[in-house]
Amino acid sequence: MLKKIAYITLFALSLTSCSDALDDINKNPNATETPLAPYLLTGSLKQGADLYWGSTSNFDSSLLFAQHWAKIQYTEPDRYDVSNTSFTTLWDKGYATLITDLNTILNFPAEQANSNYKGIALTLRSWTFLLLTDAYGSIPYKEAGQKVTPAYNTQKEVYTGLLEDLKQAQSLLNTSGGAVVGDLAYKGDISKWKKLVNSLRLRIALRISDKEPALAKQAAIDATTDAAGVLSSNSDTFQFIYISSPQQNPASAWFETRDDYRISKTMVDKLNEFADPRLPVYAQLPSDVTVGKYVGAANGLSNSDANSQGFAKTSKPGTYFLTSTSPAVIASYSETLFNLSEAVARGYIAGDAEQLYKNAITASFNQFGITNATTIATYLDQATVKYDATNYAKSIGTQKWIAFYGQGLDAFVEWRRLDYPVLTAGPATVLDGKIPSRFFYPGTEQSLNGNSYQAAIAVQGKDLLTTKLWFDAN
Repeated sequence: MLKKIAYITLFALSLTSCSDALDDINKNPNATETPLAPYLLTGSLKQGADLYWGSTSNFDSSLLFAQHWAKIQYTEPDRYDVSNTSFTTLWDKGYATLITDLNTILNFPAEQANSNYKGIALTLRSWTFLLLTDAYGSIPYKEAGQKVTPAYNTQKEVYTGLLEDLKQAQSLLNTSGGAVVGDLAYKGDISKWKKLVNSLRLRIALRISDKEPALAKQAAIDATTDAAGVLSSNSDTFQFIYISSPQQNPASAWFETRDDYRISKTMVDKLNEFADPRLPVYAQLPSDVTVGKYVGAANGLSNSDANSQGFAKTSKPGTYFLTSTSPAVIASYSETLFNLSEAVARGYIAGDAEQLYKNAITASFNQFGITNATTIATYLDQATVKYDATNYAKSIGTQKWIAFYGQGLDAFVEWRRLDYPVLTAGPATVLDGKIPSRFFYPGTEQSLNGNSYQAAIAVQGKDLLTTKLWFDAN
């Protein structure tokens, strides 16, 4: 019996030894055993830019809903003929990739990630959650990454929670703190990250302004009185700069092999109405040289009607947006100035709303390479462009919509919030003349997180494109 036990023990030891040997063989001597903060940061910036500017979240949905772009073939998304599989990328990559990797940085011990890494990670995670709630409404927030079937939080809870998260991010970021490597946006300049944090706080303050004006006012005051300031020049704009293929701008990659999109007629008409010098930046002349002018495609047409507009007779989006190195702008100086103008107009902070509005338009012009002072002054002096203090929502909403060109997710949310410009659904759309107010939840939420999903829609409303979100009060 003892002999048998000895054989069993020896066999077990040999298995352990073999397993250890295999583990040693399978180790890559050149690889780290744990992920490094710089790599996770670089990856998160790239993944975030791709997600924000990519096909599913941007030019195949929100850019169409906001009528920046239109489809000239395969027009189903432009007619809102979509399903709960149409908007999965923002949800899946937002949670499984971005939030997961950013939580990893946040959970690192101090020796693996200093407080600046964690402040940046918390800022980017807050931005990701903001995209998600802006698009879907109620979302898993407090339990995201903590449970397999996380509960949803209401949009109000998410926005107010993000204001607190960004306060914490501001306290973590320190210009005299540790160095940051892998930051392809601000090159480790912590002062710019601190400005971005306050600019996002101001953005959220306006998101909640129609529902929680007192909280919105305090959030705006907190954001604008913080010593770090807000974005204060175009050099502060938060953007990701792409390089050559295969690490190129997603729109560039798409247009290399596809020809589905044109600038929207709605946008071209508005730019022509204002004699706006951004038109040659936003659009290309049609390839048929006999046309000789910029021609937008109408939104919401049937495939045959869209095709009949003529591929060669309509304008593609401008080459500014379609080169390999075209920047993915995520939070611009221009947007921050518009937000400051609105905060003044609402009585939240002191300032000159009209001058901030003019400065915002000027910043947008400069962003797109238009710097001639006479050109800008002439534009601003037009009656149709001048700031209307009696209807700041129209002035700011219309000009912000123009300035957001290409940033579909934010153009879509600000159009829903401010209700300008007035947009009309196309003739072949399928929502009884309505334009979507949100994205569908992914179908997988019903099957994998059904109880939480059902509880969320019981409060928010049916999982329809036309269900208005909490912030959308008008």
